[in-house]
Amino acid sequence: MTKLWDTHMHTAFSGDCDIPPEVMLNRAKELGLPGIIFTDHLDWDYPGEIPGEFDLGIEDYLLYMGKLLEMEAASSPTTELRIGLELGLQPHLALRHKDLLEKLPIDYCIGSVHTVHKRDPYYPTYFEGRDVKDAYKEYFECVLENLDAFSAFDSLGHLDYVVRYGKRVLGDDKGACNLADYKEIVEAIFKFIIKNDIALEVNTGAYRHGLTEPNPSFEFLKFYRQCGGNLITIGADAHHPEHVGLHYEKIAEELTPLGFKEYAIYKQHKAEMIGL
Repeated sequence: MTKLWDTHMHTAFSGDCDIPPEVMLNRAKELGLPGIIFTDHLDWDYPGEIPGEFDLGIEDYLLYMGKLLEMEAASSPTTELRIGLELGLQPHLALRHKDLLEKLPIDYCIGSVHTVHKRDPYYPTYFEGRDVKDAYKEYFECVLENLDAFSAFDSLGHLDYVVRYGKRVLGDDKGACNLADYKEIVEAIFKFIIKNDIALEVNTGAYRHGLTEPNPSFEFLKFYRQCGGNLITIGADAHHPEHVGLHYEKIAEELTPLGFKEYAIYKQHKAEMIGL
């Protein structure tokens, strides 16, 4: 467990979290994690009930995190801290995202699809009045649309995010996701990220949503390997301290039989490989 960095973590700078960064960092230290990367949400034009809910205050975020980095560096920490971002992808934001990341002094960026044509699968209305296969297909097609529009990020976040909420709304059976139903689209996604050296995130936050596998599922991860994919990141997507490093005691031994031998962490957007 102590070999694994947690590279997906939120703090009070995210619109859906109220936990100070220091609390999350201290939890990582208690667990003996070698490092973490804060990746607070930036979802411009998010179609939620609160306007600007995920419009990260970038200047305040960087200023605060910069001071925290300085304090940590002065204390010879056992848990290294790096600063990143989780960017909510939407095709019409591609140029805005490009301009931002070209000048933003961070180590790491996750590109995540939370919004599918102005709807977030987090809300049950996404699934109302439609077949679950159509709901899932639209999501994966939207991931590909976003990659075609913008791909200057380091890791593709929680690829089957939609399944988290499909199962919550519809139940495990009706919400099941069979890769065969979307294989052509998913293969195109994998080929794109492999060609462009974008990592695939293994997101253990799925376990706090009641799933028995990470996002994406082991079936998807196995197919990623079959497509030639090797580059992965690992993150718990924690919004509360009790979820930092979630399921880390098992995830390495679950990934190894699939053929993964190492995972990536990032510094100045350059991958550093660590053995599982």
